[in-house]
Amino acid sequence: MVIEYGGVDGEPPEPIYFRTEYYPAGMVFPPKRQVWGELNYALQGVAEITVEGVRYLSPPQYAIWIPPDAEHDASNRRDIRYVTTYVARDLCHDLPQKPCMLELGPLLKAIHADFAERGIRHPRTEEDLRLAMVIVDRIRSARRFDHYLPVSDDPLVAPILLQLQENPGDRRSLAEFGRLVGKTERTLSRRFQERLGMSFNDWRQRLRVLAALSLLEDGHSVQAISRRLGYGNPSAFIAMFRRLTGTSPKAGRAGS
Repeated sequence: MVIEYGGVDGEPPEPIYFRTEYYPAGMVFPPKRQVWGELNYALQGVAEITVEGVRYLSPPQYAIWIPPDAEHDASNRRDIRYVTTYVARDLCHDLPQKPCMLELGPLLKAIHADFAERGIRHPRTEEDLRLAMVIVDRIRSARRFDHYLPVSDDPLVAPILLQLQENPGDRRSLAEFGRLVGKTERTLSRRFQERLGMSFNDWRQRLRVLAALSLLEDGHSVQAISRRLGYGNPSAFIAMFRRLTGTSPKAGRAGS
């Protein structure tokens, strides 16, 4: 069932507004523009937001930044709990001017968690306003990415991406894919870096993280997921998951 959610998604920032919400699977947020900046990241699940026609996916440890006036809509295929921060326009002049992904740091998440625990949405006291400004500083300095999992219509890269998306557990090497398309591993490696801004292995591991998060939410065991994603043993899968998300698969299931 699709559930539509309309209206302003929160309250205007004065100068910042915070909220942590849970939404069941099937929520649809219609397109809108807002005069403030917006930072979204998932505590549980994967955030899916389309900004100016471009779809962004962000698992925990990454956030989606939406600058003022950018049209955006959202949906979630599965249950999701996420944090939203609205930032007043006059604080956004030196923040990212284009939609992007931001790598989250522990300080930003700790401040958000503190505000959520104390039920603070609009910081009012001098102390809380100082903490809020630290979040603005963290947004400014966070490492930026165009996408968490970029795509390409390149005739060499696109077919490989499609096959991996259909089967994230495909264990074929880039050299094996190269033999299928009649290109050397070096040629394909260079093409991946040029078109996606990352290596073949990095892209495949990010895809597997997204697949793993969905499987964890569906209740699959770590052992079953590791086999399904092409890992010879759970330890190798757990190490990859922890390296890319900063947490264990079990903690990722709980939204920790």
